[in-house]
Amino acid sequence: MAEDASSKRPLKIVAGADSFGCSLKDALVSHLRSLNIDVEDLGTSSYYSIAADVGRRVSSSSSDGAVETRGLVACGTGVGVAIFANKFPGVFAATCLNPSEAQNARSINNSNVLAVSGMSTAPDSAIEILDTWLNTPFKSPCPASDSKPWPPEIETFLDNSIKEMPKIGAEEEKQAALGSEEASCHLCCLVKNRKLNPIDIIPGGSMKILRETPTSAIVRFKAGSVEPAHRHTFGHDLVVLEGKKSVWNLTKKARYDLGVGDYLFTPAGDSHRVKYYEDTEFFIKWEGQWDMFFDEELEAAHMAVEQELENGSK
Repeated sequence: MAEDASSKRPLKIVAGADSFGCSLKDALVSHLRSLNIDVEDLGTSSYYSIAADVGRRVSSSSSDGAVETRGLVACGTGVGVAIFANKFPGVFAATCLNPSEAQNARSINNSNVLAVSGMSTAPDSAIEILDTWLNTPFKSPCPASDSKPWPPEIETFLDNSIKEMPKIGAEEEKQAALGSEEASCHLCCLVKNRKLNPIDIIPGGSMKILRETPTSAIVRFKAGSVEPAHRHTFGHDLVVLEGKKSVWNLTKKARYDLGVGDYLFTPAGDSHRVKYYEDTEFFIKWEGQWDMFFDEELEAAHMAVEQELENGSK
């Protein structure tokens, strides 16, 4: 196992990517293993959920433990995975598009999770970024310091910032938890006690428009409901607030199993079918007028879902 250049402790990297960053992540994991660095590759997941898994593992690793645990995450831009990883205390994820940014992130922020862009960074460039990030100690000279040592007052500030950042929001979170079990996200509070209107064309569904342009809504479906294969002239983003569902993107021949907190973007024109396993509520946002073009009847959809689930259980 290789050692962290700044701490001289054995180094371990936890890696993960979404579908837009998986190829670049795989190339970087191969490079890390060629350096005899221990890598836990969590693989690929839909969109940003994998970054939360990486952030959780880095956060739970003791800073004074025998092994220095860092993270490597990749998506299309490198930004989304960094945001998700940074939700965990003690995680300092930084999106780096060149070696100078990697050097600054390590020197100034003691970055312990590197986020890279699968869409704009070639593997050779990403390896250079990764090597720089691996080999730059905290508070070392960097482009931001004009490649000179930091003055003592700046070093003190950097030391204090690393201690203070994980505390941000902790007291508010504690107070919220003590206040009421009813406390929930802003989206849930927004729709609470508001009546949702039935979706006439799909049994079991109801919807409440929250705002227009871009349009957003809260949608609920009863357990067992099925949305027949359909498409829209717009793409839409959704986040699951409650329950559990599966989305089959028939255009891309992909299945997405979603639970609370999971996000999914479905592009315009993609035909998709949905099954709700529990009473499910989600937030959805789209641009333009609502439309829905069905590609199959409801009965055929139920049969197709049963067949998919039967095949999946074999």
